[in-house]
Amino acid sequence: MSCNMYESVAAYLAENPKMTGVLFTALLLLSQAAPVAANAGSANPGP
Repeated sequence: MSCNMYESVAAYLAENPKMTGVLFTALLLLSQAAPVAANAGSANPGP
């Protein structure tokens, strides 16, 4: 990824501060969902 893309993302977030909250919330939910999915996949219902 080029440095130019990071600058455009930063500029976009500076112009749209609500999107910063949306991205933060999405990252928070994803970080909480990953361990739940990992635990569900490792269940061993057998004897």
